Amino acid sequence: VQLQASGGGSVQPGGSLRLSCAAAGLNFRLHTMGWYRRAPGKQREFVANITSGRSTNYVDSVKGRFTISRDNAKRTVDLQMDSLKPEDTAVYYCKTVYKDRDFWGRGTLVTVSS
Repeated sequence: VQLQASGGGSVQPGGSLRLSCAAAGLNFRLHTMGWYRRAPGKQREFVANITSGRSTNYVDSVKGRFTISRDNAKRTVDLQMDSLKPEDTAVYYCKTVYKDRDFWGRGTLVTVSS
């Protein structure tokens, strides 16, 4: 299983970014896909996930600002991030579980700063 995240960058507070994660090596449509992040000096935390049935979950701090979506034909999961705040600064990782193992992408850096 391979996960490749992209789309990070630098943005001012209030701005938007869209992250994308491309997956290979699994039957993508059957798997829950998630986004996590690790802020400087903090532990990695859950951000959002989307199930095979397209149910979504979000950490409270991003509800109403972030939207997770998936495209099974393209085997991608996206995270649209709006109204970004400095506290959203982190390395963002996509993740899935396959045969009871966690698989992580390499991460993409998001910096929110004025």
